[in-house]
Amino acid sequence: MSKVDLNKLKNSSKPIDSKSNDKGAFDFLNKDIKFFGSSFSDRKKERFYSELSILFTSGIDIRSAIELIEEEQAKEKDKILFSNIKESIVSGASLSNAVEKTGMFSAYEYYSIQIGEESGRLIEVLQELSEFFAKKIQQKRQLTSALSYPAIVFLTSFGAIFFMMKFVVPMFADVFKRFKGELPYFTKLIIRLSDAFSNYSFYFFIILTLLIVFLYSQRQTIWFRKSSANLLLRTPIINSMIRKIYLARFCQSMNLLISAKTPLVSAIELVKKMISFYPIEISLEIIQQDIMKGQPLHTSLAKFKIYNKRMISLIKVAEEVNQLDTMFGKLAKQYSDEVEHQTSILGSLIEPLMIILLGFIVGAILVAMYLPLFQMSSAVG
Repeated sequence: MSKVDLNKLKNSSKPIDSKSNDKGAFDFLNKDIKFFGSSFSDRKKERFYSELSILFTSGIDIRSAIELIEEEQAKEKDKILFSNIKESIVSGASLSNAVEKTGMFSAYEYYSIQIGEESGRLIEVLQELSEFFAKKIQQKRQLTSALSYPAIVFLTSFGAIFFMMKFVVPMFADVFKRFKGELPYFTKLIIRLSDAFSNYSFYFFIILTLLIVFLYSQRQTIWFRKSSANLLLRTPIINSMIRKIYLARFCQSMNLLISAKTPLVSAIELVKKMISFYPIEISLEIIQQDIMKGQPLHTSLAKFKIYNKRMISLIKVAEEVNQLDTMFGKLAKQYSDEVEHQTSILGSLIEPLMIILLGFIVGAILVAMYLPLFQMSSAVG
């Protein structure tokens, strides 16, 4: 059985309010594109682990494998990254140590590789890491696909409403002033809203920009991560999907580590470094302590609402038959399938709702503007 230096693991771990770039309640929406090119994306990691496992399976030694991967890199910074890994290995470091030194990989990754090296299952661990990032990328694509069209419709709607309130309504208001007649209440309400929009829109955008900057600067603090996570879990429609996305990641991570013969306490410590969702992350702190005191995993999981009763019941059975890795693997697949299904439903639901909302708002503005004209036409007639 593989042994991990747990003291080293604890000393290297970061507190919950860490400033690590991995953290954030909205991590499920993170793109592979990173600002300033300073990060090694999930897509590149998935390709790296996949290719490395294939090369090792083919019998190629580690130095030659890294050289082959280095040669195929298109960007200079990626070539430098793999060159540094190769130099560390040539100097006598293990693959896990070489990866750790780069600073581009999480503790979850290099400790998983270390476990694979110590247990003689490095190829299997690399394949599992490749599958982990492949599923993570797939989840991002599904969510992005579901939200991209509604986001475009929303921006288009906002542009159309802005144009009408800024230019169209004032033009009609000038026409109505010439007639000096009594306007319907609905029309006067829209004109007042247009005046307020024209007078205060600049201040609104300034406040909105400052708010976004403030929230972005606070995104890694405890209060923001806790509040944003609670907001997501209380938001209708998406709350169930968000929960299942992170439970799928949790189960997949536990499956990888337990199947590599990692002690349960060490596995939870590593997963805590990888799951950047506050409710799960803070729960793992307590679960780890409970397990060290002798409590079963399912008993400790039952203390937290983020883990559903069905999952806890299945884990209880898995503990009794000593099949935790298999059960976590099945749960990860089930949650991933449910996320894919719910994502497709979400996209199908939001699209027509956004179009209906846009039509209602634009229609209300047009009715308010033409209603006085219809009244004047009736009076003349």
